[in-house]
Amino acid sequence: MKPLFASLAAGLLATALSAAAGNATAQDLLIRNAVVHTATAAGSLRNADVLVRSGRIAAVGSGLSAPGVAVVEAAGRPLTPALFGGITAIGIEEVSGESPTVDATLTLGAGAQPVMTVRPEFDVTLAYNPASSLIPVARIEGIGFTLLHAGSARGGSIVGGQGGTMRLDGSLDPLGPKVLFVALGAGAAGLTGDSRAAQWMLLDQLIDEARGRIAPDSRHSLLTPAGRAALAQFLDRKGLVMVEVERAADIVQLLRWSARRHVRVAIAGGAEAWQVAPALAAARVPVFVDPLANLPADFDRIGATLENAARLHAAGVAVGFSQSGDASHNARKLRQLAGNAVANGLPWDAGLAGLTRVPAQILGVADQLGGIAVGRRADLVLWSGDPLEVSSVAEQVWLDGRTQPMRSRQTELRDRYLPGASR
Repeated sequence: MKPLFASLAAGLLATALSAAAGNATAQDLLIRNAVVHTATAAGSLRNADVLVRSGRIAAVGSGLSAPGVAVVEAAGRPLTPALFGGITAIGIEEVSGESPTVDATLTLGAGAQPVMTVRPEFDVTLAYNPASSLIPVARIEGIGFTLLHAGSARGGSIVGGQGGTMRLDGSLDPLGPKVLFVALGAGAAGLTGDSRAAQWMLLDQLIDEARGRIAPDSRHSLLTPAGRAALAQFLDRKGLVMVEVERAADIVQLLRWSARRHVRVAIAGGAEAWQVAPALAAARVPVFVDPLANLPADFDRIGATLENAARLHAAGVAVGFSQSGDASHNARKLRQLAGNAVANGLPWDAGLAGLTRVPAQILGVADQLGGIAVGRRADLVLWSGDPLEVSSVAEQVWLDGRTQPMRSRQTELRDRYLPGASR
């Protein structure tokens, strides 16, 4: 191994081992005199303290005392829950152009014709690597958890498979229930015979198979026995199906289908969701939006607008955030995107909620993550300023009350090559 790569590898290994060791046991901690943005009904508390015992939040208030406990003086700076990093492939995609490091998609075949096999039992969380270099890159920017995305490559199906909520603390296993991913619209039409209409036909057949209305040995069957069992876990509103869809007309069809088939859904993307916001609110279907989706990148997003999040929120829709493009390597930008949503009409509290409380509630982990409240995990971030401002930085991150190393591959490279840095 060349000296440069040996040095970088050693630094990354040390960072990974340090993070793992730091999370081996929980820590007691008292953070004093902060502006505590709880992301709960309690709102934002000035001159407040947060007491952490055994990795959980033990008290939130003013003038707290805990003799013998390590104290951090916040000096009026903002304290928030650790943020949601969006729907990403962090930990299952290291270098997008190097296939052995990519585990986020399933390829079932090749060619233009749809492959008549669907594998909802495909679970990307089994490939998660807690030592991925992308994890500390996101974590030092205040990101504490993400939803792993499962998708289909060429020759796959519109049912991408299952993902899960991963904490960026070195844990190997997901937190909370799994999420099933489905892609609809023009972008997925190539997986259904180049027909958007065929997507609903195939989804209906999958439901019928999972409910036992089509014999398992039928020559028209799309699911394996394991696939039937896996899909059945998401029926009767028992699990969450995350649907990647953009066009307003497709969203209306989704609402009709989910009501008819008793499937609980959330939307990822939803560039035109604002056009049907009242229907989404009535159905209690949340939307993970990209606040920078403003141009008609394709015919499914003609109605894209920077005010999407604000209009959805005003109608009573639960709004979370995710981003298009290289979300895994740029998760740190998600809070900036939330700031853009605020700049375009979304209330500030709703912007923070879209990075904390809302995704935690949607993903079924709100009893542990997404808010600063007694009993929840002490996953906290102390900021230099407003966390939705691009100029602010995360000064310290705690997961389960443990102080996280504020180092990553990028900081190692920075320190190595800055003029005057030791070599």
